[in-house]
Amino acid sequence: MSKPLSDHDRRKQISVRGLAGVENVSDLKQNFNRHLHFTLVKDRNVATRRDYYFALAHTVRDHLIGRWIRTQQYYYEKDPKRVYYLSLEFYMGRTLQNTMVNLGLENACDEAMYQLGLEMEELEDMEEDAGLGNGGLGRLAACFLDSMASLGLAAYGYGIRYEFGIFNQKIVNGWQVEEADDWLRYGNPWEKARPEYMRPVHFYGRTEHHPDGVKWVDTQVVLALPYDTPVPGYRNNIVNTMRLWSAKAPCDFNLKDFNVGGYIQAVLDRNLAENISRVLYPNDNFFEGKELRLKQEYFVVSATLQDIIRRFKVSKFGSREIARTDFSKLPDKVAIQLNDTHPAMAIPELMRVLVDEEKLNWETAWDICVRTCAYTNHTVLPEALERWPVELFAHLLPRHLEIVYEINRRHLEVIAAKYPGDVDRLRRMSLIEEGGQKRINMAHLCIVGAHAVNGVAQIHSDILKATVFKDFYEMEPHKFQNKTNGITPRRWLVMCNPGLAEAIAERIGEDFIRDLDQLRNLVKFVNDEAFIRDIAKVKQENKMKFAVHLEEHYKVKINPNSMFDIQVKRIHEYKRQLLNCLHIITYYNRKDAFKMLRLFNIVSLTVALLQAAPGYHTAKMIIRLITAIGEVVNNDPVVGDRLKVIFLENYRVTLAEKAIPAADLSEQISTAGTEASGTGNMKFMLNGALTIGTMDGANVEMAEEAGEGNLFIFGMRVDDVEALDNRGYHAEEYYNRLPELKQAIDQIAGGFFSPKQPDLFKEIVNMLMHHDRFKVFADYEDYIKCQEKVNALYKNPKEWTKKVIYNIAGCGKFSSDRTIAQYAREIWGVEPTLEKIPAPDDKH
Repeated sequence: MSKPLSDHDRRKQISVRGLAGVENVSDLKQNFNRHLHFTLVKDRNVATRRDYYFALAHTVRDHLIGRWIRTQQYYYEKDPKRVYYLSLEFYMGRTLQNTMVNLGLENACDEAMYQLGLEMEELEDMEEDAGLGNGGLGRLAACFLDSMASLGLAAYGYGIRYEFGIFNQKIVNGWQVEEADDWLRYGNPWEKARPEYMRPVHFYGRTEHHPDGVKWVDTQVVLALPYDTPVPGYRNNIVNTMRLWSAKAPCDFNLKDFNVGGYIQAVLDRNLAENISRVLYPNDNFFEGKELRLKQEYFVVSATLQDIIRRFKVSKFGSREIARTDFSKLPDKVAIQLNDTHPAMAIPELMRVLVDEEKLNWETAWDICVRTCAYTNHTVLPEALERWPVELFAHLLPRHLEIVYEINRRHLEVIAAKYPGDVDRLRRMSLIEEGGQKRINMAHLCIVGAHAVNGVAQIHSDILKATVFKDFYEMEPHKFQNKTNGITPRRWLVMCNPGLAEAIAERIGEDFIRDLDQLRNLVKFVNDEAFIRDIAKVKQENKMKFAVHLEEHYKVKINPNSMFDIQVKRIHEYKRQLLNCLHIITYYNRKDAFKMLRLFNIVSLTVALLQAAPGYHTAKMIIRLITAIGEVVNNDPVVGDRLKVIFLENYRVTLAEKAIPAADLSEQISTAGTEASGTGNMKFMLNGALTIGTMDGANVEMAEEAGEGNLFIFGMRVDDVEALDNRGYHAEEYYNRLPELKQAIDQIAGGFFSPKQPDLFKEIVNMLMHHDRFKVFADYEDYIKCQEKVNALYKNPKEWTKKVIYNIAGCGKFSSDRTIAQYAREIWGVEPTLEKIPAPDDKH
């Protein structure tokens, strides 16, 4: 296999990544050498690659700092409404290359490193991924930060600086093994600790009711130390801030209680406080009611609200004193967006601050709270919705429990007045779920305490209104909105797929990078032979590059002319990796017939999938099944290189940036009505993969934008799933009626893929046959037929590539810039702008 062009060489050829003339290359080299000197390296010959990486990172950061300071001054002078995006996850990935792209520095840095005899890609590979998220929700937050800066919004991301992010995953003998992700081991050149803004956060204690108000006393205090990371907009000189909180024990933590000889233990116990920001909970779409998790949620909310109110009070230009004391103006100056229910504690905490500390009356405080907060829902799965035990709340946050009860009392009064005598409706809509263990329904709290509630794709928002939150929608329909998710085209096209970005820029110019709707102009090139060739060539180069990566890292030799069929999803039954497995087995079982008919000439390279949560047994079994299928298929001499099955271990943002541009086929095969939106589907579409998928999540809108005929749509629609539920889903009917399905299931059950442990996958088979909520068998037949259509079209490269062009042209809607512009106008009440602010060295 000839080695494909490296990104370094490609960037020498193209203009779309920023011209080298933007910055003086000799200045960059000089700054680089200065920073290298600061690492205490006296002689460049003894510097390590990590020394070089840090020197380059600090050189690039120098270009951020002036803009960062200028931006904050600009906001201070203009006093705009500020947007606060609260999320327990920010899945940022690497920062260096993204920063160079957004500042227009990449070619200059490339050239500078080249002249110094250094390999840019090797330096970029030294950076640890900031894996402070599980998947879609955390990556969406990262894309949103990019878009908010690029659209000139005065926005702040607030979260937790987890010491250990999403775990590192190893596959050992086919099984998932987890290791801690010590991403801060070598330090992080992109963050700046801000101890001057440290804030106390209170836990436990009790409440005292006095004539002048309520006091929360005898609490345990943990300090929240903020670390700021700059978030640059795309070439507009705006640099916003992501502020992540780290837990620190106060100096007197436990020391006041210790007896003689207890000093050492008291110091060691400081860890108990600092554990709050130690590790990211790795569960995605699954609620785990642990005290530490609730502590994390309140910790980020309390520290953030103190920061928001501090900034609100002092952000008055020309005043050195605390300028604002009139909290009625808070909703005019502050928008708080809750990314799912994880930061829901912001609602009772804001009420506590306004009522207990700022002495507002309840009605005024509640009006301010509702007009300030907005809530994004990310899932309809019942097991994912947060429901905290009242008992735990009473222990950890006694004052907040009182506030939640008062919110609920008034809320139920309103319902009772509107629907007299409807006791069942009161029960359904209460914030407190009775029966068994009393629990607080955090989604209900968010809906009641926010002025806007949105889903993340049209079909998802419709389902929320029709089923999950039907009662709330009937009572307050004006609150409910849709904001279809998006992805940032800077990272997910310009940065990860420069060849494609350049091919597009040659036809329609470079403005599409900040206005993705311009991709629509590509439709006129759909029959252009040269453009078809260019798109196909870029894809082939990406595939060759990825094949080299797979060979180096997974020791599997891949045929780069095969079809790369990729499913990138967290392992979960609703995402139906098992349906994909059944397709692979069916395809494999057809090998003899295909061989005889000489039809077995399409290679389906299935690169699957993402991590399972460490405690999620079924998901781990699914991974074991995938690796077991791979062991059989990949070593079958009859199949040769025509079919390969690979499980990509330790999947993260950086690996996604390699895999997605190489994909031919994107698998989006969740049961209709279960995937809220998906953003991986958008990344694949933008990078020239065709989608095989159900009418679920954002797939529906992708089909609208690109034309349904340009996607491979199969399976039940939401109405069909509902109808099947009503008449009863019986997996045995499909098993008995479809011989290929029966054969595949019998092979899994009988140990064909696990000869040393024939019963290994019995529980998976049992689940599929008797307890499958997500109805894998019901869509199997249509999925296999649809895959046959995929294969037929793949044999006609020209027609395949035409569909790819239609897909890329239809991607405009799926920019996070569009999503954020809608949030800004329709929820936050601020106006986005593409205007640049003056650069720090601009004298005008």
